[in-house]
Amino acid sequence: MPVATPGLLVHSLFEALAYAVGFVIYRIERRRTPERSLPEGRDLVLLLAAGVGALGGSRLLAWLDGAADGKTIVGGILGGWIAVEIAKRALGIRRPTGDAFVLPLIGAMAVGRVGCFLAGLSDGTYGSPTSLPWGVDLGDGVSRHPVQLYEIAFLLACGAALIRFRGRLRTGESFLLFVAPYCAFRFGVDFWKPGRPIPPFGLTAIQLACIPGMAAAVALLVQRRREAVARGKELALA
Repeated sequence: MPVATPGLLVHSLFEALAYAVGFVIYRIERRRTPERSLPEGRDLVLLLAAGVGALGGSRLLAWLDGAADGKTIVGGILGGWIAVEIAKRALGIRRPTGDAFVLPLIGAMAVGRVGCFLAGLSDGTYGSPTSLPWGVDLGDGVSRHPVQLYEIAFLLACGAALIRFRGRLRTGESFLLFVAPYCAFRFGVDFWKPGRPIPPFGLTAIQLACIPGMAAAVALLVQRRREAVARGKELALA
């Protein structure tokens, strides 16, 4: 099924729309769970830190992957996460704050990937050739994996699962339960995308970044679960 390629202008429009959608969802989530939100000034500081870190991480990882002028979501997530943790230490904030960013991230990323898909080959995020019946022709006569659509489907499923089960999750777990599966997903799906494998690993810079990202999220999740169990035992003995 051939797909029109309106080019980078459409991609830019959807990227701007993605930021707007993410901000709207963030404001909605803030009103829905005010008890988990930070005071207005502090959450703006963390938003600024997340934005700066995401931009820096996105650009750096794209450069390492061979796209000098590009950006990558994995670098944005990991860079934003690191920057927020640094800002939290500076502000003396001890409790997890990532949950407030999860649904905004998912919404923004899904909208942004629509732009990537419509941009076709000019975006550089297209999939590798495939003979599967759902392959798409992006204008060069080659049937390719619609990797952007794969990611949109993953994001929507992940968001639905987190909404469905968030009542059972402790503070901070939603963010970690998004980062770990997303890094695992990107590690796998990027085998179907163009990239520059780094010897001797045979993996791209994005895939290599996914490994510590996933490991850190899982390790923190296990640590917090153990701490919660320990606190429960202390309360039972009190």
